Amino acid sequence: MDQQTKQEFVRRFGNTDGAFILTRAPGRVNLIGEHTDYNDGFVFPIAIDRYTTILAKARTDTQVRIFSTTQNELTEFSIAGPVAKDSPQWSLYAKGVAEALRQRGLVKNGIDAMVSSTVPIGGGLSSSASFEVATGLAFLTANGKTLDKIELALAAQWAEHNYASMPCGIMDQFISALGEKDHAMLLDCRDLSQRQISMEDADMRIFIANSNVKHKLVEGEYQARRNQCERAVAILRKKFPAVKALRDADLSMLKTCRMDMDPTVFRRARHVISENTRTLQFAEAMASGNWSACGKLMYASHESLRDDYGVSCPELDFLVEIADTVQGVYGARMTGGGFGGSMVAMIQSHAIKELTAVIAQKYPQRFALEATMFSTTAGDGAQVVSS
Repeated sequence: MDQQTKQEFVRRFGNTDGAFILTRAPGRVNLIGEHTDYNDGFVFPIAIDRYTTILAKARTDTQVRIFSTTQNELTEFSIAGPVAKDSPQWSLYAKGVAEALRQRGLVKNGIDAMVSSTVPIGGGLSSSASFEVATGLAFLTANGKTLDKIELALAAQWAEHNYASMPCGIMDQFISALGEKDHAMLLDCRDLSQRQISMEDADMRIFIANSNVKHKLVEGEYQARRNQCERAVAILRKKFPAVKALRDADLSMLKTCRMDMDPTVFRRARHVISENTRTLQFAEAMASGNWSACGKLMYASHESLRDDYGVSCPELDFLVEIADTVQGVYGARMTGGGFGGSMVAMIQSHAIKELTAVIAQKYPQRFALEATMFSTTAGDGAQVVSS
């Protein structure tokens, strides 16, 4: 962190005591395995080189002051007892993490902190999880404590459920905490087992185009999909008692129960079941370096998310269509919860310039919007940079 930022910290908080603490946690992009995590399924994310960074100092009391440079707003609260669930909205992610760690007896002293982020907000790249995980590391470091990163991810997920009222799966927090450079993570969301698969290739990049259409998952659509999946499980279980989640069903079982299901519920379940299969196939294709096979599975995933799960939108569909016209693009799909956000593509490095130019030309013509684009490779998860 540069000296100017440290001077701004002291100017804002007047805190000159002790050492600076610098933590950061990455956003993520999910290569495949969408809306499978809360169905006990498989996901396949990477950590990207966009981060939430927190510059902090420990306090000697229980007060917490956090200034967000993105929101240009200060929040203050106490960790002397249960942390209040009051506004502003963005502060609930930090407050939830503080409460999760307080309940574990890991934090007693507050912090002063400045938060900045290069993870696009609302881009489907998990800005909230990166904020939660980086905040958790800052609190732990300030209190001289450590926590297993799986437990840190679970604490961050608890914060999102109980403070931000977002019933997310575990993927976002898990990859932000445990990502590994040049590897994608095949994560089993039922037992949290993981397999790190190398994706190191001098000629392959991950390309992300943020549609700049903001999705608002907490406003009902996300929860509606979860409810539909639960209804499908309840129907499947009547004929197949071993089915505890859609992870346990296959397409033949689903077809057996088709006449008992609302058509929309059937399509939602078909997406989840087929997406789990695609994710496992994708992992094996990546392990053998078969990028073309990975790309075909990405296109199939997008079609399923668009047609069966109903979470794409015209902007994302158009970005995927553009990607499919550029030679050197292996595959593309929407990524994240949907209703806006970003497209992800696997691409040969030489094709990045052309894809960028074509999107820059055609996307504004169709939607009067500009996409924000960058390429990345898999990076490391959260870390304490200095303390």
